[in-house]
Amino acid sequence: MGHIGIARDIAATYPDGAYVNLGIGQPTLVADHLPEGSGVVLHTENGMLNMGPAAHGDHVDPDLTNAGKIPVTELPGASYFHHADSFAMMRGGHLDVCVLGAFQVSAAGDLANWHTGAPDAIPAVGGAMDLAIGAKRVWVMMTLLDKQGRPKIVPECTYPLTGVGCIDRVYTDHGTFDLAPDGVRARDLAGITRDELGYLLAGVVIADSDHPEQPVRD
Repeated sequence: MGHIGIARDIAATYPDGAYVNLGIGQPTLVADHLPEGSGVVLHTENGMLNMGPAAHGDHVDPDLTNAGKIPVTELPGASYFHHADSFAMMRGGHLDVCVLGAFQVSAAGDLANWHTGAPDAIPAVGGAMDLAIGAKRVWVMMTLLDKQGRPKIVPECTYPLTGVGCIDRVYTDHGTFDLAPDGVRARDLAGITRDELGYLLAGVVIADSDHPEQPVRD
């Protein structure tokens, strides 16, 4: 499953009327796939509520972008505000869900998504830290394996942490996983079996699923 498929899965999962922040990178794709009439209100770190899908062609306004500087549209009722007010919303527990990218997520829900030690890496953690501890629920959108084929769900993160014990769910190209006290639980799998998952995530406890009839995604 590609990034678009993951974005569609996430978009279909939000509670109606939820206030949601989409992190920079892959998560911004979710804005393009929200069901019509869901009432979900998208928040941007740079100061906007009720952001719409990405803008294209004549709809591009260079002054209307998300936090990743991607041109976006506005929906009826959209509002704009100071960066400080935006962070007050993020830190104050006013967001129901945020979706972040990640380099690693530990089985305990720790998040590492800002630095890998590479010379050209982003030099600071930015607003991800505030979102990770401020949103009521924090989901991750990422590939299950990195470019070297190493798992990104790990027993313990080896990269600098963005937040501790903050991740509730991970959406990947090979399945969706809830992080529970007794281990990682697969909500669904895509292109791999449970045994193959155990092999890929060696060292990570795979808990019995609350979803015994797991759908297999295409």
